[in-house]
Amino acid sequence: MSTTILAIESSCDETAAAVVVDGHIVKSNTIYSQIDLHTLYGGVVPEIASRKHVEKMNQVIRTSLAEADVTWNDIDAIAVTYGPGLVGALLVGVSEAKALAYAKKKPLVGVHHIEGHIAANYIENPDLKPPFMCMVASGGHSHLVYVKDYNSFEIVGRTRDDAAGEAFDKVARAIDLGYPGGPKVDKLAKEGNPEAIAFPRAFMEDAPYDFSFSGLKSAVLNYLNQCEMKNIEYNRADVAASFQKAVVDVLTDNSVRAAKAYDCTSLALAGGVAANSALREAMKNACEKNGLTFYHPSPIYCTDNAAMIGVAGYHAYQSGVRDGWNLNAVPNLKIGERR
Repeated sequence: MSTTILAIESSCDETAAAVVVDGHIVKSNTIYSQIDLHTLYGGVVPEIASRKHVEKMNQVIRTSLAEADVTWNDIDAIAVTYGPGLVGALLVGVSEAKALAYAKKKPLVGVHHIEGHIAANYIENPDLKPPFMCMVASGGHSHLVYVKDYNSFEIVGRTRDDAAGEAFDKVARAIDLGYPGGPKVDKLAKEGNPEAIAFPRAFMEDAPYDFSFSGLKSAVLNYLNQCEMKNIEYNRADVAASFQKAVVDVLTDNSVRAAKAYDCTSLALAGGVAANSALREAMKNACEKNGLTFYHPSPIYCTDNAAMIGVAGYHAYQSGVRDGWNLNAVPNLKIGERR
């Protein structure tokens, strides 16, 4: 008998709802993006994000149910992101999910946002099964996660400072590309020479799978300042390409080494930065050279969406997870942790 999950995601600036069947069949995946609104301010404004979630949440859920052609009688459980993320934004989704679960008498399942990103890989790759290594790279997180089972995770490496996506946004701002930085840097980098500027790669001796991008970000800013002080014209495409290659080299190298150290045969990519074309290509090539099978979601499932929450919610529901009316937003929720 199939299991149908209604999923809700509102951790940052996308209001999303999805209907997912049996953990991999996406019947609908509705996303209202606030990017155009936050672009005016050069980044996400939490208060504005929260208000927009309140305004759009019911509409997004109704649309998702209609597109999936299901009624409330077909829904077996409601899954919702409860952390990590912006506390106000999370609260909108959690409150909505609790209200619906109470009114419709449905089980409630809280989902970790990063575990959702990892689960996005199951949607289009039914052959992918734990254990495997997963590189999760987004605006707020850079984690290397050993996926022991569908609901069991071990963090192998993490960022010491800036996350990869955060570094992309800051460098994009520095070279006047605007927000969101990741897609803009990726596009411009295609026109540049990735070997033009020797930006540093940071490797941690005491924690070989950890990341640090603050030094790289500072190196880019110093390069731009030096050019400005000396009245030297720099090539923005070369800066974008050289910076991007430095990030990609570290993410790829750490991921492959971790996968081999943990005897994994599969390496997956997840998170917003997983949509980066240079990272996908580098990971694919590195996996081929090292005998690893490479997995990644389509771009629509890399950025924040509710389908991935539905997949993660399905596996949590199948393992017996049920949350009560005391479920709350946890903005700093750790992976593998339930509160």
